[in-house]
Amino acid sequence: MSPNRRIAVYLTAAIASTCLDFFCHGLALPRNPIRRHWAPPPPQTTTAPANFRQYCSVWRSSSRDVLFLSSSVTDEVPSSVIGSDTSEDEDKEESNNTSQLPINATQGVPASSTGIATSSQAAQWHKQRRKEMLQKYSDRISPLERSSSSNVLGLSLLFLSNASLLAMAYLSGKAWNPLQIFLAAIFPGSMFSLWTLQILHDCLHGSLLPKPSSRPLPSLKHDNNNNNHVKKKKKLQSLLLFWGSMPSFFGYHLYLRHGHLSHHKSLGDPRSTSLRQLFDSDKSEFEDGDVLFAAHRMKLKGEAGPRFRIGKEKKEDLVLSISRTGFSHWKRGRPLRNAAIFAATFSFERFLLGINDLVVALTGTNYFFPNKPREFHKECANYCRWAVLVRGALWKWAGWKSLLFLYLAEILWSIPPHPACAMFVTNHGSATRDEDGDGYGDGCIPSSSTYAGKWYSLFTLGTNYHCEHHDFPTIPLHRLGKLREIAPEYYREGERDNVFEIMWKVFSEPEFYACMDVGVNLKNTKILPVAAS
Repeated sequence: MSPNRRIAVYLTAAIASTCLDFFCHGLALPRNPIRRHWAPPPPQTTTAPANFRQYCSVWRSSSRDVLFLSSSVTDEVPSSVIGSDTSEDEDKEESNNTSQLPINATQGVPASSTGIATSSQAAQWHKQRRKEMLQKYSDRISPLERSSSSNVLGLSLLFLSNASLLAMAYLSGKAWNPLQIFLAAIFPGSMFSLWTLQILHDCLHGSLLPKPSSRPLPSLKHDNNNNNHVKKKKKLQSLLLFWGSMPSFFGYHLYLRHGHLSHHKSLGDPRSTSLRQLFDSDKSEFEDGDVLFAAHRMKLKGEAGPRFRIGKEKKEDLVLSISRTGFSHWKRGRPLRNAAIFAATFSFERFLLGINDLVVALTGTNYFFPNKPREFHKECANYCRWAVLVRGALWKWAGWKSLLFLYLAEILWSIPPHPACAMFVTNHGSATRDEDGDGYGDGCIPSSSTYAGKWYSLFTLGTNYHCEHHDFPTIPLHRLGKLREIAPEYYREGERDNVFEIMWKVFSEPEFYACMDVGVNLKNTKILPVAAS
């Protein structure tokens, strides 16, 4: 190509780029220097001009080092959950509206003229922290959030965990006595069960499979291929969640599939986190799936559930809540008693849930959730039938003790004195000040992490970085610890948490779930030490 022709091509491209950029600005597309992408309207309302807007947005950001189309991994999680697909203006407007609302101290949620909040106050707190950290450390956090995935590591560990659980379950039925089964369930069985949960949890948030870190300039053909890629990825994620939850005694599929993403949005909201609301709801998703666990060990607002109508006219309510019944017998300042009650109620409920899987498999209905849509029950029945088939095969080939091992491996990491219990029972409390006098500043902190050293983080596979996860749900499990190095003012210092002291304190004095009694100070987002009083 001659020099003159090359110059003409360059000038034409520059003019076209300028015109297109001007036209995109004329469409009033929001700029977002932090997130570097624009989230289009939902697919059902998307029209041709909206697609062109998307192309303009990508064209404008094509000179940057990270390009994201609307079909990025963040679209696999509702924007209301992770808060990463809204524009900067939308975030600012929502944050301002929320911060200006009066706080009802008895409810712990912002009151509005409509009486309905888009997300809980605790969720807004995490969203505000995320925004501030991105403003300060975008160049270091953005690659973790958008490009990093656990991928090979996560898939390898998922295979290792499930294969090990299957092998040890078989050995439990064929060769091991009850004491050997119990010891193997404590370690490494409980660790592999927790790893399975954490890796599938990464899959749910779109952090297990590779993320698209860059895209070529858009075209209609590329957009169609992109949509096909996202559909295939979502299907693969669903398959991993389904089959990756086996073998198990009850497993984590129901919670992950229907209760975890909504947990990020409704965390600590008393209007949507009562047990009665959860069991009586007609929505496919649980309002907050973590309430099912917190009910065993924390104070909650609202009525208990599930409730069953009895009597000839079906007008009387029979409340069957194992968790709240056990919690009602806790005594203040009696940690050993309370821990024993918690372990008993949690283990008994888990055992009954495994039995309930058989009922759901036979009847096609989960009777604990009578008002949920038929699709919910069909999905539950489909999973339960395959899970019961796997358990039945294990019983036939290895004996009943194989299921005993799976049951113990599944519950032991959640109850004291297992070290992993420390992070499980403290992830959403109402912390204000620690025992050493170093605290969290002004306000209640709805989420916390457990820092007990690198081996503890490996043992829990990053589950202990719970506050970090709620700040950035799409950062994979093996990268969450980096956030403390990047933004130290937002997280506690140290690596010497005593897990047994943590459990002693939790079972001595139970707290409200996620600050639902006092609310959260949205202006206090940093976790800085304060002077001892």
